[in-house]
Amino acid sequence: MYISNTLAAGLFSAHVLQKLCFPYFWRDLLFLLKVIRYGVKLEVFKLTSSVCTVLDRFIQQAQLIPDKPFVIFNGSIHTYRDVDRRSNRLANVFLERANLRKGDCVALLMSNEPDFLCVWFGLAKVGCSVAFLNTNIKPKSLLHCFNCCGAKTLIVDLVECLDGILTTLLEDNIQVWAMKSQSERTEVHTLLDKIDAASDQPVLAVLRTTTSLKSPTLYIFTSGTTGLPKAAVITHLQSLKAAAGFWAFGATKDDVMYIPLPLYHSAASLIGIGGTIELGATCILKKKFSASQFWNDCRKHDVTVFQYIGELCRYLCNQPKTEVDKVHKVRMGVGNGLRQDVWREFQNRFGNIKMCEVYGSTEGNLCFMNHIGKIGTVGRSNSIYRLLFKYDLVKYDMMKDELVKDQNGFCQRVKKGETGLLLSKVSATSPFFGYAGSKQLTEKKLMRNVFVKGDAYFNTGDLMAEDQEGFICFRDRVGDTFRWKGENVATTEVTETLGLVEFIQEVNVYGVEIPGHEGRAGMAAIIVRPGLTFDGKKLFEHVLRDLPAYARPLFIRLQEVMEMTSTFKQQKFQLVQSGFNPSTISDPLYVLDYQQNAYIPLTDSIYQSIFAGERKL
Repeated sequence: MYISNTLAAGLFSAHVLQKLCFPYFWRDLLFLLKVIRYGVKLEVFKLTSSVCTVLDRFIQQAQLIPDKPFVIFNGSIHTYRDVDRRSNRLANVFLERANLRKGDCVALLMSNEPDFLCVWFGLAKVGCSVAFLNTNIKPKSLLHCFNCCGAKTLIVDLVECLDGILTTLLEDNIQVWAMKSQSERTEVHTLLDKIDAASDQPVLAVLRTTTSLKSPTLYIFTSGTTGLPKAAVITHLQSLKAAAGFWAFGATKDDVMYIPLPLYHSAASLIGIGGTIELGATCILKKKFSASQFWNDCRKHDVTVFQYIGELCRYLCNQPKTEVDKVHKVRMGVGNGLRQDVWREFQNRFGNIKMCEVYGSTEGNLCFMNHIGKIGTVGRSNSIYRLLFKYDLVKYDMMKDELVKDQNGFCQRVKKGETGLLLSKVSATSPFFGYAGSKQLTEKKLMRNVFVKGDAYFNTGDLMAEDQEGFICFRDRVGDTFRWKGENVATTEVTETLGLVEFIQEVNVYGVEIPGHEGRAGMAAIIVRPGLTFDGKKLFEHVLRDLPAYARPLFIRLQEVMEMTSTFKQQKFQLVQSGFNPSTISDPLYVLDYQQNAYIPLTDSIYQSIFAGERKL
């Protein structure tokens, strides 16, 4: 009796101690066991040279659950069998009519619709790698994308979207196929009239078979600091890891996913579609996100999991309140970039929805997942995680825009709670596949001799902090990229575009924070050429023509001299810190105005309206 009482007391004490000192122990353990279990599965693929790809998993699901809805789009239901058969028809067209072969790269320029998936899967069944093109892409960037990935075929939903560049593509011997076309150009092939006549029988499985996890399957274009998009190489390893995201967070085959993000982004395609396939679940695919339709869609389709970016949740919070704000079945959101204040407001208003932040760039070799759901953090780490995924936070001088190194020239790790630049070690278990068509760009993302001679780390370009409990917090971005309206903006691309304006001599582009908005809005410090004057209307016409909406600078600051760092880089830190307040900045300031079709003087009243959230940006 005495022993049993002592044992019970000991177990109770251990339980209390664990709750007090290690409150996340069991949740961490269960999550890590999931991660390890999936990692073992991938290692088996590697050792046996027999890879079950995301496409293979889709074909399995089409055989196991053929009649289950896979995609619901604009009220139309597309089952696993439907998408499988249509992609088979497309695969046969690609083989017989387009003469595509295993190993070819094909560029895909389509908006969100079920045929995006059918074309993607059809190409993959033939053994082609696919390059997803941003639908906001400009002509100059489009040509660059073909050069990067080596694509000789382009598939678009409407050929009319190629106005102004179609002739150039055809002259470069790019084969152009359109789902629908009203073009009189005989060189443009139309898919729609050939699909119905094609066989829906599967093409030879050997065409899609791969023996290596490191084989490229996709190219997803990210913001390029060279001024043009970079083609991130997505291998089967990366696509399979991303497809496990929903499952790792606890989603099941019974969940209904809501995907309002563009499919050309890795979040929607790799995590959203890939994750739906892995589970054998159903997804609601939207042409584009609509804040006014979101909750009605969720109620109509019994949505349980949705994908987001930080901006999306803010848009939902900005909608008029209703009596049915908490009437829905949504239990989880998966995404990134959610600010603390929006996070709290979102949960207070719409219910206790678990928000699962995911951190990781498209091309990166490191991923953090906030499986606990702690507000304001992008991920969770501990000693076991560090053994599996080796990363470090190192000291970074924001004023000088450079790393802080010791007397031997090596980086210095920050202490717990301090902000540092996040670096991820490149190894056989965490490879970095880089960018297609440019060894130079790939090498530029690597840092060598970081802690010892010969080591190599992937430079995320993000400043992070890890608190005493192991939660990872995002602090800021360094370098030449910032995020606005859910898109990465490359400052160099914007700089080069503005530099073509005749009255501009020098440009320094950076991002500034605006209260109530995620990310940073574009701002450009400009020096006007001697003898010329600033023309806000001409600049407006230029950015409207040559830059996508999210990349257009909202603010312009005219300067006499451009500040430089000691290493002759443009100084951004002070400009970012000073913001765009006309009452504290003596330089002339201008703001983008779509009503007057010009950059107009930024007055105190306009500034106050922006600060109060009354002016649409």
